[in-house]
Amino acid sequence: MDKQEIKQRIEALRNQINYHNYLYYVKDAPEISDKEFDELFRELKRLEQENPEFITPNSPSQRIGAEPSPGFEQVKHKYRLYSLDNANDGEELVEWYNRVRKTFPEPEQLTFVCELKIDGLAITLTYEDGNLVRGATRGDGQVGEDITTNLKTINTIPLTLFKPVNLEARGEVFMPIPSFEKLNEKRRHAGEPEFANPRNAGSGSVRQLDPRITRERDLDIFIYAGTIEGNSCPPTHWETIKYLRGLGFKTNPSSQLCHGIQEVSDYCNKWNTQRFDLPYATDGVVVKINDLHKQEKLGYTSRSPRWAIAYKFPPEQALTKLIDIQLSVGRTGAVTPIAHVEPVKLAGSVVKRASLHNADEIKRLDIRIGDTVWIKKAAEIIPKIIGVNMTKRPPDTQLFEYPQTCPVCGTPLEREQDEVIYYCPNHTGCEAQIRGRLEHWVSRDAMNIDWVGESLIKQLTDKGLVKDPSDLYALTQNDILSLERMGDKLAENIINAIQESKNRPFYRLINALGIKYVGKETAYILSQNYHSIDELKNANFEEISSIEGIGGKIAASIVNFFQEQHVQDMLEKLKAYGVKLYEEKTEAAKSLPFAGQSFVLTGTLKSMERNTAGEIIKKLGGKVSGSVSKNTDYVVVGENPGSKYDKALQLNVKILNEDDFLKLTE
Repeated sequence: MDKQEIKQRIEALRNQINYHNYLYYVKDAPEISDKEFDELFRELKRLEQENPEFITPNSPSQRIGAEPSPGFEQVKHKYRLYSLDNANDGEELVEWYNRVRKTFPEPEQLTFVCELKIDGLAITLTYEDGNLVRGATRGDGQVGEDITTNLKTINTIPLTLFKPVNLEARGEVFMPIPSFEKLNEKRRHAGEPEFANPRNAGSGSVRQLDPRITRERDLDIFIYAGTIEGNSCPPTHWETIKYLRGLGFKTNPSSQLCHGIQEVSDYCNKWNTQRFDLPYATDGVVVKINDLHKQEKLGYTSRSPRWAIAYKFPPEQALTKLIDIQLSVGRTGAVTPIAHVEPVKLAGSVVKRASLHNADEIKRLDIRIGDTVWIKKAAEIIPKIIGVNMTKRPPDTQLFEYPQTCPVCGTPLEREQDEVIYYCPNHTGCEAQIRGRLEHWVSRDAMNIDWVGESLIKQLTDKGLVKDPSDLYALTQNDILSLERMGDKLAENIINAIQESKNRPFYRLINALGIKYVGKETAYILSQNYHSIDELKNANFEEISSIEGIGGKIAASIVNFFQEQHVQDMLEKLKAYGVKLYEEKTEAAKSLPFAGQSFVLTGTLKSMERNTAGEIIKKLGGKVSGSVSKNTDYVVVGENPGSKYDKALQLNVKILNEDDFLKLTE
């Protein structure tokens, strides 16, 4: 064969192998024997080895064999991946349905798509001209990690689609239960610790730096959504899933189109009892409005779509014996009681510890060491004790006396007004808080510093090398080499990883500070309203609490945090070490017509939804707040405005009707 014929044969072999892979892994309906498939694969590998100029990244031969990666690059998602609100029972599911009905009242028909909520790792797959170009983790919804090489090892992920389309598919990577049991058996024989559940095993397998390990873990995927570019996008979610399946994606065959809330409820009840017969773990049902136009009209909150909800299956329960109660001190000083119990299998994993929440809960349940207790998994993840079997209580048990001092540093505990949690106030001297803040600082959702974990942080604090996050940036390679089991290359990697973290996005920095009540979602909201630590530090309570999604409790915590002397000292050191404490504003952003201006929307607009108006304001550089304050520049008033209109009049804030607003946006 000449070169052209070889190239054509290679392309034909790839198409055949992709097709038979699809039949075998996705449809579970092979047309040829394993021997015939192997012959095709061997011929392809031979031709590619002899003609390496024809090897492409998406060839079936490239699923295996990539070298280990030094780390994962961050990628910004083209379309944000939102979280889902939960319905913990049928009543909350109906409440969600009634909220949807306010937008689409009877007799308008509503159809839903019900999909089993897979307990795995959410990922996105980007295809250009039908070829897989990138796979990424969900991350924080805005930014994920590029794990393309690892995802290519999963046979049910097509490297090339059946049509040359541009799209982004979303799915859940998971480890089937038989694969999970096989992996744990292998680890037992090797004397290695077992994985607690399939989700942990699957998530850890996807994020292996060596894709050959990922390949060995036998992972699978279900695709549950897709954004299709061009005019090919179907009008409903159900038709979108059928379209994606026709392109070669594996979708969950248990999904169902439901007409009305009763069919949705029946589906949830059916799978609550049948889920344990499935070869994979599921903890609930995702219910989605089927009509994509209706989805668009319902829109989103700051963290979740209004057109979908996750119905959570009732948690399993089991009886076990309470061995001990120990106190855990978190990074904010919160002291949490942890129950140590005799190992018991619950919802697919072995439970040895459970939450007791707080002192009041222990007193309410009258829990005593030695009791036989009922334990359940909240949201299928966090075990907690929910009661005591009094008939099995030993006669010599004693009331549990909640300690009055910190178990780590001995400082007397404090309890804030209207709080059920006890706190250790020794923020700068309590080793547990110091380590907790450092572990949070380096975590994936914060500054994401590779190579620095719990054990390394313990060594650094034990030797007095680090007291707060700013001290990390003063470390030298010799400091790291002084630690146990440390070599030159690893020390170099650690120092490089710390230095690289100096330029993380601003919302990550806010989250990394570990402000009480401020998680990654709140940090992102703050980053949209303030562009430097100085701006946030100098903001007052009224200004912060007026931001949509930020309440008075969070605002007070932020103000109090920046008043602490040790926080001010740490920020000065971070600045001195070159950590970026601001978000760079481009010249283009500064020149936008609404730059630096704050808007409040009230009433019903004729020409658009309020969410749409808010997006326009943000695109033009403005901020959208949920309440009126003296810092508000404009209040946009539609029909039937509420109290925000009265507040604007009271504070003499400029009021725009809908026509005025539209003129401003032209």
